Amino acid sequence: MHGRLLHNGTLHETSEPLISPGQTGFMNGWGVFSTIRVYNGVLFEYRRHYKRMKRDAELMHVPFPLSAEDLEGELFKLVDANAAFNATLRVAIVRNYGGAFEGAGIRTKADVVAFTTDLADWGQGVKLSYVENGRHAGSPFAGTKVTSWSENLTMNEQAHEKGFDEAILLNEHGQVSECTSANIFAVQGTQVLTPPLKSSGCLAGVTRAILLEEIHVPGIDIVERDLMPQQLEASDQVFITSTTRDLLPVFEIERRGLGQNRDVLGNLQRAFHAYQLQYVDSHPRQEALTT
Repeated sequence: MHGRLLHNGTLHETSEPLISPGQTGFMNGWGVFSTIRVYNGVLFEYRRHYKRMKRDAELMHVPFPLSAEDLEGELFKLVDANAAFNATLRVAIVRNYGGAFEGAGIRTKADVVAFTTDLADWGQGVKLSYVENGRHAGSPFAGTKVTSWSENLTMNEQAHEKGFDEAILLNEHGQVSECTSANIFAVQGTQVLTPPLKSSGCLAGVTRAILLEEIHVPGIDIVERDLMPQQLEASDQVFITSTTRDLLPVFEIERRGLGQNRDVLGNLQRAFHAYQLQYVDSHPRQEALTT
């Protein structure tokens, strides 16, 4: 983590004590968050992140105090303070009241907290394991990105302890849902398949949405489809996506080697990178940094 953080519009050193045990959201994971790629000073696809956070906050009864413009301006202050122009940014909206153990003297309904850190090196690809019943597609809260993230962190840690890089979470029907912090795609011929949001219980990832809505490569169709583990493993190529990973190939699942037909994935990677550059070049923030 970098040296400065943002707390309710004010910059602080990360070592400063800023919360109390009586803040309900911090004690119970009652909040929403998003992880944003800072690309040449630009918050890549910020509006998509904001829209998802606001939707999840409404579902989780988390007050959402800032407009898209106001929050973006505050996040830019953090980026500038940390000189984090190519970095990873985490922003959370945390509820401060509710329940028997609410603390006295809480002055705001919700805290807005943000940090930045260096970009991670994810390597050339990943090895995955399975977790049964890791997602509950039938839950009314399926697909929400909440600060109660301990289950995901534990499943990811367990995967690392077994020698894997990440874990594929299956839902209650045995279908592929997602990884602990990534969406998953399967290349089958000229089709690229990814689990549907509602039936699989997966998160509506921003990179996932860009591939489905914005990336158009002739001869390649990207569609939502239910996937069982056997179908996933029989694919020509499997890859995962996230804000910090972009598109990353999967080498193995449960120590079984997968197909590595990189033609389709390579075309998608190039198209996605071109989209990133176009987005950054067209953003007013880029102009401000270069003048």
